[in-house]
Amino acid sequence: MASSSLTAQISCGTQPSFSGLRRTCPKLDAAVSFSNQPFLNRVNSSIRLVSSSHRSPRGVVAMAGSGKFFVGGNWKCNGTKDSITKLVSDLNSASLEADVDIVVSPPFVYIDQVKSSLTDRIEISGQNSWVGKGGAFTGEISVEQLKDIGCKWVILGHSERRHVIGEKDEFIGKKAAYALSEGLGVIACIGEKLEEREAGKTFDVCFEQLKAFADAVPSWDKVVVAYEPVWAIGTGKVASPQQAQEVHVAVRDWLKKNVSEEVASKTRIIYGGSVNGGNCAELAKEEDIDGFLVGGASLKGPEFATIVNSVTSKKVAA
Repeated sequence: MASSSLTAQISCGTQPSFSGLRRTCPKLDAAVSFSNQPFLNRVNSSIRLVSSSHRSPRGVVAMAGSGKFFVGGNWKCNGTKDSITKLVSDLNSASLEADVDIVVSPPFVYIDQVKSSLTDRIEISGQNSWVGKGGAFTGEISVEQLKDIGCKWVILGHSERRHVIGEKDEFIGKKAAYALSEGLGVIACIGEKLEEREAGKTFDVCFEQLKAFADAVPSWDKVVVAYEPVWAIGTGKVASPQQAQEVHVAVRDWLKKNVSEEVASKTRIIYGGSVNGGNCAELAKEEDIDGFLVGGASLKGPEFATIVNSVTSKKVAA
């Protein structure tokens, strides 16, 4: 699908047009001005307005996506037996909010160690999987092997797999389809590079990546979408809550238009990109941010627990 047609697929009440990242909608543009602040500090967002009648009851987690708040920890290529023993101990002793789905993704060689010692409260994910049944594929990990060792999830489409390893959208979509067909949940990653955001192509890039998943997956029942702007991963730079919320709204609207309203409502859309204990609460307040995929901060047990417990920021008063 051409880029120009992708950005024409989100409705906002009147006939909208798009300029890369930002929706141009007469109703919203009359009320929302676009500041000329430096790139990483400006609020580049058209914010969804919610009527008072839509407010949730006291103590209820207010999320646009149904289901529990979801927090994943991607440990990437980090850790030793000793450091992971300490991390698991910290997680086991942490006080974690009950209404959160929690997943951690250790390096493959430590999955068995983690699975055998980590509380059942936290599920295990692989960081990648092969596109089909295992066999003569040196260096790969099959879905069947992940399931055999106790994994419930797999991360697919992470920017480091896309831009360092060179995996393409269609290939990633096929990997997701196979993992789902074999019963694993998929954390499906999308996100733009810095030059793509600065060129106004954020929506185009995210929609192309999302379309590759949509074209391939048999069902969205066990898919969590993770929006991770590449420029914010491991850089210390983080999208503002409004910047993240804007893309999450756009992704949900794309799902509604191109998959179904039910899928758009049910699918959790989580944010990743330098999430830490200091910024998670403000990010979690945004309606369409249904959780987090955490990198470096997930290697620190107490800080990861703080991020998990940021779900309390979504509990709104009546």
